[in-house]
Amino acid sequence: MKILAVIPARAGSKGIPNKNIRLINNHPLVYYAINNAKKSKYITDIIVSTDSSEVEIIAKQMNVMVKKRSKELSGDNITLDSVVFDVAKDFDSDYIISMQPTSPTLTVATLDSAIEYALSHEVDTLISVINNPHLAWIEVDGIKKPAYKERLNRQYLPPYYVETGAFFISRKNVVTPSSRFGGHCDVFEIPETEAIDIDTFEDLKYAEAILNKQTVAIYVNGNTQRGMGHIYRALELADEFYTKPDIYFDSNQTDIHVFGNTTHNLIPVDGIGELLNIIHQKQYHIFINDILSTSIDYMIALRKNLPNAKIINFEDDGEGVYKADLVINALFQESYLPHMVSGEKYYISSKLYMFYEPIVVKDHIEKVFISFGGADPQNYSERLLSIITKEKYQNIQFIVVLGRAKENVEELLTYNSYSNIEVLHDIQNMPEIMSQCDIGITSRGRTGYELALLGIPSIAMAQNHREEKHGFVCNDNGFNYLGLNPADQTIEATLDMFISMSKDERLRYQKLLLNHDLRNGRKRVMNLINNL
Repeated sequence: MKILAVIPARAGSKGIPNKNIRLINNHPLVYYAINNAKKSKYITDIIVSTDSSEVEIIAKQMNVMVKKRSKELSGDNITLDSVVFDVAKDFDSDYIISMQPTSPTLTVATLDSAIEYALSHEVDTLISVINNPHLAWIEVDGIKKPAYKERLNRQYLPPYYVETGAFFISRKNVVTPSSRFGGHCDVFEIPETEAIDIDTFEDLKYAEAILNKQTVAIYVNGNTQRGMGHIYRALELADEFYTKPDIYFDSNQTDIHVFGNTTHNLIPVDGIGELLNIIHQKQYHIFINDILSTSIDYMIALRKNLPNAKIINFEDDGEGVYKADLVINALFQESYLPHMVSGEKYYISSKLYMFYEPIVVKDHIEKVFISFGGADPQNYSERLLSIITKEKYQNIQFIVVLGRAKENVEELLTYNSYSNIEVLHDIQNMPEIMSQCDIGITSRGRTGYELALLGIPSIAMAQNHREEKHGFVCNDNGFNYLGLNPADQTIEATLDMFISMSKDERLRYQKLLLNHDLRNGRKRVMNLINNL
């Protein structure tokens, strides 16, 4: 079986000058059609038809044949039928495949699947299409009428196949100067991302974006001891890529339910060994670790399995930081390596916070916000609930938010029996709850940044020794930081002090909190990743 690929690539494009030789993702446009034809399992011969000396040079450098196109076949009004026939008429082949260079995103796998379909179904002609059903209108005798019988949602409309320029497969004996159609015709549906037919500069940009599309993986774990900030950040970060990252987690350390309702690709693995085996097969362009601490051995194994990937570690307190391409530690303040950045300017807030302004400081405290992250391993929530049930607080409203990974939730929800206490669990709109409050009480993790973003003066305490290293939540930045596991008497005395604090003093605290740009952290982080 002989299959000839004909690639017509003339010089005279007027909409996009020099279109066929323009560089897109570091290759001339005509390169992609030639490369697909060369990689095909079925195409036996390739000829580029052109009147361009530049295209001729490119084709010869790629070791394919060139047929110089005559002036008669190079005009704007010349159809592809005559160009293809001019090449194919004297060539010994069974099938002719016309492949326009204006479809650079077509993959060789799709091309070969189409050839297999044409051969197995014994078609005379097979054309690449996309299925693009839409409600449409037509004009009949000057009157515009709907081209459908019933208005339906798109997924219920009948197929509507639109031709693309990716490929046109014909038996040799049906190719004439005016047609490439035989008696038995069919269409082959291709993905929309492979169906780009470059006619405009916008098409060029879109094709470049697809060809530059990077595959991304995130490895993250979160639980009661580790905390939930890693999970929340991973989900926020996943939304910043123009692709759908694969999010891996160790099923021995992380319950899938802590991710909440998400349509991201969540992939459980049974330990590091299974993770490495999977990623070795997939070969991601970008790999992100958000697992609290990495070891040298893990990072060496990761690099061995992903030799060409950019590896980024978040909040990494381990020795593995030396082997990463980039380390981003928003919670830590010290950067001791050239490829490490630290500090609150790299904090990634939830998108919802972008829609809320800082609170207006009132004359008196009316409502207090209390939350200790997703897990609260020190059980600060229980301790605060015990304190705020005292009679002296009965004129203050308290909102206590329990995180997704908090244990004994049912027991703590019983505090809702107090008229001035509202206990909530795993809420969806945290900034709405926060912005109703005048002061906050929290731990030294992600929630502290959120309170600062809204300008809410807050009391803070560390959940563990690692949180003691988190530098942003401190007295200098507008918090009253009590350290790790302070006594209940200390917590209560500080709460009393905050409740009795003057408006001017709380305004001073707010000014310190708002003196940091916490809203643009995701932009800074993505700039760092994209510029690696």
